[in-house]
Amino acid sequence: MKISTIFRTFFFIAVLLIPIEESTYSQSSNDILNLLIANKSITQQQADSIRAEAALKQQEVDANKKTFPLNTSSLFQFSGYSQVRYQQLQESGKTSGFDIRRARLDLKGSITPFFGYRLLADFAGSPKIIDAYTEIKFADYFTITAGQFKIPFSYENLAADRELEVIDRSQVVEALVARSKDILGNTNGRDIGIQAGGTFLKINGAPIVEYSVAVLNGSGVNVADTANSNKDIAARLVFTPLKGLYFGGSYYNGWDKVSKPDVAGKAQARDRLGFEAGYVLPRFSIRGEYIAGKDGKTDRSGWYLMAGYFVLPQKLQFVVRYDTYDPNISKPDNTTTNYTIGGNFLFNKWSKLQIDYTFRSEQGISVKNDYLAVQLQIGF
Repeated sequence: MKISTIFRTFFFIAVLLIPIEESTYSQSSNDILNLLIANKSITQQQADSIRAEAALKQQEVDANKKTFPLNTSSLFQFSGYSQVRYQQLQESGKTSGFDIRRARLDLKGSITPFFGYRLLADFAGSPKIIDAYTEIKFADYFTITAGQFKIPFSYENLAADRELEVIDRSQVVEALVARSKDILGNTNGRDIGIQAGGTFLKINGAPIVEYSVAVLNGSGVNVADTANSNKDIAARLVFTPLKGLYFGGSYYNGWDKVSKPDVAGKAQARDRLGFEAGYVLPRFSIRGEYIAGKDGKTDRSGWYLMAGYFVLPQKLQFVVRYDTYDPNISKPDNTTTNYTIGGNFLFNKWSKLQIDYTFRSEQGISVKNDYLAVQLQIGF
């Protein structure tokens, strides 16, 4: 092998592998090549060849960055949190005390800029998988999600448990969005299926329109759909015309495949319609939702309005909420209304102490069932 070829190869590798900082060296690689040409160490043809090879190599590096940026920070994002709650219950026959409400570990990441995943498990009570899905992001306006994920219905349902301003979700969300009082049973607001969604019409980088459309089993979490071949449809559309201001609606068309139907042997309708709006500023926020549902022959509805204010920015927040729900609008004296006042002290982004007191009011026969809840959340 010629000495000039060996020199050219060695120099090419050195240019690629040895970083040259501008603060240390005033000359760029081109300056060095020009100096070598001037000293007749290499020819102009050899210098041009080095530049061409370096350009091709850089193209390969850039291409790999765009398609396979396999670095630890994007491939694995591991977090978790626990919530310890104390409830002081006034209702006769119920016992006050402590419980581990949630103990969750969350693993998510991006295999490439287009493929992502998430695995969320809860170890409070019986260990169970909460989220298990993959995402394919073709563009900001079109992302496919497949697996087990939150049903695209209701702002409060989609809000992370650790980010709620009030310890408990509203009555109407618990009853009509696949949670504790839904006729389907408590599935943590999630189901198994496939979803398309995204954002578009951006102004200064902020999206104005957000949409989601999902086809779901309708049988809940960690359950294969064996009841019948009917699938549920969920959709949500939200507009954000101004920073912090949003409004939108959700629609759900499905079938109750678990609970006792109105007509024996037949799946009954389980439909939902919701509207939401809110205005969120750094220190002040207000939001509300109205949701109506139909389970078989029973019509239900409810709404809430919540406001919060940070007395100390990002540290101490006071919250109030009006929350009312009617489980059967065809029957009189059926509505329950909760009035909640509370406060949140945030230690950091993940950890906080919450204290809420809820006054409960029932139409018809009054029951003494107000309650105090205190919850400590520790996360990482």
